[in-house]
Amino acid sequence: MIGGSAADAELATLTPWADRAPAITAAERQQRLANAREGLAALGADALLVNAGPSLRYFTGVSWGTTERLVALLLPARGEPIMICPTFELGSLQAELAIAADIRLWEEDESPTDLVVACLPAGATLAVDPLLNFGAARRLGEKLATVDGAPIIDGLRMRKSPAELALMQQAKDITLEVHRRAARILAPGIRASEVKRFIDSAHRALAGMGSTFCAVQFGRATAFPHGLPGDQQLAEGELVLIDTGTTVEGYHSDITRSYAFGNVGDEIAGLWALEKEAQAAAFDAVVPGNPCESVDAAARVVLERAGLGPDYRLPGLPHRTGHGIGLAIHEPAYLVRGDRTPLAEGMCFSNEPMIVVPDRFGIRLEDHFHVTATGAKWFTEPQVSLERPFA
Repeated sequence: MIGGSAADAELATLTPWADRAPAITAAERQQRLANAREGLAALGADALLVNAGPSLRYFTGVSWGTTERLVALLLPARGEPIMICPTFELGSLQAELAIAADIRLWEEDESPTDLVVACLPAGATLAVDPLLNFGAARRLGEKLATVDGAPIIDGLRMRKSPAELALMQQAKDITLEVHRRAARILAPGIRASEVKRFIDSAHRALAGMGSTFCAVQFGRATAFPHGLPGDQQLAEGELVLIDTGTTVEGYHSDITRSYAFGNVGDEIAGLWALEKEAQAAAFDAVVPGNPCESVDAAARVVLERAGLGPDYRLPGLPHRTGHGIGLAIHEPAYLVRGDRTPLAEGMCFSNEPMIVVPDRFGIRLEDHFHVTATGAKWFTEPQVSLERPFA
């Protein structure tokens, strides 16, 4: 249903999500470390350096973001994992650290990269996190042989375990329910900021975490994939685009719905149907072993056959068809021309082949799927119709 309710009424009926998916276990984290060590052997490297951010959380449970101070996991091919950390952050690190590790500390006037070097034998080869900042990577490269750690880090994180899939399913179920509630509070004159506040509050009520992001766009603003500045007011007969997500145990949701507030006309209705067809074609193109780029190509065939594009030209699809998702909202691999990563069981992607008519309107339907042994499986069922955003 679109409209007919109010924010206070909807929030009053929301309670914390029941039947929560279990957190990642200690045994699973140990298996991740063992798998990474196998990757080191394949690379011919002696240790792996994992920077703060989603990858550090993947291996250690530490949820810190990256800053100018080096906080990292140094995983040797043999021996105990080592955590590199500023001395004054020790207590905070210990509160989150979910693996057994030797903690090596550095003071503010000391070099953390020198500490990393000191932890390794002479002549060691270090596999480096691809998201380590350039300065730290350069300093390490001056004293050690370094190689790209992406085959290990991205290779493991791309393929989700059953426990990860369950956490992602819960996050997406929560956000889909928030979308349903947000559609109900729409009314003429409501501001985008009011809808955003409601969406954040609804996420908090259900997930215990607010929105990781939220885009609310009406009418012309929908033609800009990430919106326009300002605080719009909704008018009768406008297209609505809402894109939002949250996290559960660090795993992301990211769902977009485009629907009509009143009569939006035949042109929008026709392109909405085409968008749905392109999204379905991308889903149907998922074949384990085929390259990721084949999914993007399938969506573009639908749009180009209808006279849109080609390639990234507008009217048409101005960006890739989808992105990987997990502990980061955008992560490898990508559904885009040139990404020849083979599709494999456990990979998770957005499916969002947006149609943009420049400076007039845009339509994006975004749901996510994971790759199975035989094809793709939706986390959330796609939108039913332009007037019925939810089944």
